[in-house]
Amino acid sequence: MPDFDVVVIGAGAAGLSVAAISAGLGLNVALVERHRMGGDCLNYGCVPSKALLAAAHAAAEARTAGRFGLRLPPPEVDWAGVRAHVRGAIDRIAPNDSVARFRGMGVEVVEAPAHFLSPDAIEAGGRRFGFRRCVVAAGSAAVVPELPGLDAVPWLTNETIFDLDEPPAHLLILGGGPIGLEMAQAHARLGCAVTVLEGAGRIAGREDAELVEGLRPFLRADGVAIREGVRVARVEAPEDGGPGVVAVLEGGGRVAGSHLLLAVGRAPRLSGLDLPTGNVAAGPKGIATRRDLRSTSNRRVWAVGDIADPEGLGPRAFTHVASQHAGIVVRSMLFRLPVRLDYDALPRVTYTDPELAQIGLTEAEAREAGHEGVTVLRWPLSENDRAIAEGRPEGMVKLVVGKRGRLLGAGILAPRAGEMAGLYGLMIGRKLPLSALAGMVLPYPTLSEAGKRAAGDYYTPRLLSPTTKRLIGWLKRLP
Repeated sequence: MPDFDVVVIGAGAAGLSVAAISAGLGLNVALVERHRMGGDCLNYGCVPSKALLAAAHAAAEARTAGRFGLRLPPPEVDWAGVRAHVRGAIDRIAPNDSVARFRGMGVEVVEAPAHFLSPDAIEAGGRRFGFRRCVVAAGSAAVVPELPGLDAVPWLTNETIFDLDEPPAHLLILGGGPIGLEMAQAHARLGCAVTVLEGAGRIAGREDAELVEGLRPFLRADGVAIREGVRVARVEAPEDGGPGVVAVLEGGGRVAGSHLLLAVGRAPRLSGLDLPTGNVAAGPKGIATRRDLRSTSNRRVWAVGDIADPEGLGPRAFTHVASQHAGIVVRSMLFRLPVRLDYDALPRVTYTDPELAQIGLTEAEAREAGHEGVTVLRWPLSENDRAIAEGRPEGMVKLVVGKRGRLLGAGILAPRAGEMAGLYGLMIGRKLPLSALAGMVLPYPTLSEAGKRAAGDYYTPRLLSPTTKRLIGWLKRLP
């Protein structure tokens, strides 16, 4: 007889959701967490990074208040105060994810590493936990590249950068993806010198190239030095023996800094789980699952969040995906419903200023996927009244439309673009026609009007066609 109906390994966003719902439905649940409740998002990712960005944005607003006719002294950055703000944001949210709260729900919380003993049991804290169902939600960690010299110099990841007692004098960031760019702008706005080293041809390589072109000048205006298409051959200590690190580039160039942040990607936390003993198939990208997130090799096991590698889709390292996974697992595992994960309407946001949001397919992805009749619609914020009134007329909304007006994707470069993303996710997810957006009544003035205006452009040629004009000519004769 199993000890527990459901055992959850990992108390991040996905694991907490599954545990809470399972316990709420009256099941006997164990939740095992090896480190901190709340996982990466609360302690090292979404929450602290957005708190740091908020402080950085406030500093930037003070510096640029002159555009409104306001004269303010340059902001003085109190690093201890900034750190207190970041810590305070974590502390305020932490009770929602706490051990006490989950034990109050009836969940048995075990603060220890876990590993499989068999296909239907794990060990944690010196105890055996037999289960009917197991959900692995162990998450991911920053990739540490095999870079010569890295073992001889200090380096940071997202798990350690928020612990610095003093601001970096010159932060070198290896990687120009979302984490690298967010931390680059945040630290630059807080008075640090920052250099981003990106080995690929451009930063934000996964995002729409046109929108990235619009973002790059803002980062440089904040003082972020961007080096694209450069590869680091090795790192080493400064020649004078002082503190810091030097990145030696292929071809012989050298970039010196006080601190090095590794932001080259994420990898699933598979180590220590002893997955073969549990008959749980996995690869470098994570635990192999079907589209309902059930293990391909062990019918008692599901995987959710960053550690899941669903067939045909691959992993997605986003907190909102972890929440989506939790909903899929509840329907699949608990209610035995046929469900199938898809990412057609998946939003992602790089929280720079302006923010860069993408929902669904980019223009390049839509064309590569072979969609017929792809139409691209744009509306610049220079034609948006709210953006003009706020002195932020840079950026655009870009819609990718397929046959018969079906919205395939939306890209947004704008302040608070993430707040606009939900509308397009709803449209794509519910397969609403573009006419629904074009005909929507939105409050004036708002940035969201840019998307409505872009959608309206899809129908303008049809409204002004010779056929329509002839029809109006006949209609005007009617009394």
